[in-house]
Amino acid sequence: MDKRDQSKKDEIILRQLEVIRSMTEHNLSRMGTDFWGTPATEKPVPAAPAPEKEKNPPADGGEKKAPEAAEQKQEDTAKAPPKEDIEDLQKELDSYVGLTAVKREVKDLINLAAVEQLRRQHGLPTADMSLHMVFSGNPGTGKTTIARLMARVYHSLGILSKGQLVEVDRSGLVAGYVGQTAIKTRKVIDSALGGVLFIDEAYALNGGGANDFGREAIDTLLKVMEDHRDDLVVIVAGYDGLMDEFIHSNPGLESRFNRFLHFADYTEEELLAIFRMQCEKGCYILAPEAEAPLRSLLERRMADAASFGNARGVRNLFEQILVRQAGRLAGQAAVTREDLTRITAADVEAVGQSREETEDT
Repeated sequence: MDKRDQSKKDEIILRQLEVIRSMTEHNLSRMGTDFWGTPATEKPVPAAPAPEKEKNPPADGGEKKAPEAAEQKQEDTAKAPPKEDIEDLQKELDSYVGLTAVKREVKDLINLAAVEQLRRQHGLPTADMSLHMVFSGNPGTGKTTIARLMARVYHSLGILSKGQLVEVDRSGLVAGYVGQTAIKTRKVIDSALGGVLFIDEAYALNGGGANDFGREAIDTLLKVMEDHRDDLVVIVAGYDGLMDEFIHSNPGLESRFNRFLHFADYTEEELLAIFRMQCEKGCYILAPEAEAPLRSLLERRMADAASFGNARGVRNLFEQILVRQAGRLAGQAAVTREDLTRITAADVEAVGQSREETEDT
């Protein structure tokens, strides 16, 4: 092999590795947008104009500056992103792959919240609604994505002042010493005020026995949920049975969480649609002969939905196939643009064979 051929192969490898790195760091890191649908383009948040300096400051005894609380409120308002159009958000919801039952429930919540806001605007009495929710289902079924969308929806309707999503699990709320958990939990809650606090695997807060500090986090959370119910939505999420046990383990949790959304596992066709979406976003083409081995590989991995991870499993599979494609192209003497964008049956089968060898050993 002469130096030119070796140089060409080295260039192919570098180019393909750059594609994989770019996909991993840019596209694949945005799970909520890439795997469940195409989001509306994020609008830039306009910077708040700097306040003009006072030309004639008041004399002693005159009107003083606004108190710190008012200044803080003004600062918080400036940080809030602009409200999005509710119709655009509903179109984004419709664009997500699968989630049929969840979409129906979310649309019902949107309609209910919108009508309640209209009643307030017309001076009519409104129901004392609790918007806190329980999301149950296996990993990778879109729970975080829908939570983020709900934060934006409630912000667009004027229910939440900011619409941000703060995501935590037990480790983000519970400390290791007496008295510190309440402080740690309150700090997280304060960062979520005006938006949605999303607690993943929330049942872990209730699994450490009578002296576990998780109970302190729950007590702190319940109080704040009541005190700030007008500008905070709490969503707890996790596996089906465990979330049911968690909610019914505490009367306070039962009384505050009365909306349940179940996220079903994706079907084979839906997972294929998600895979094709990834191909489209990365400028890849799945060869027709690669469809059958891909279906077979997905079917085998779907046998254990919890470990496969649904859409997250598709992400992992997509990355593994790109690695196999890179190895195949690195062995070719010449590589065209079409080669760089084409995923073949050999690429898919190589992933399946590698997994079988690992399981056999």
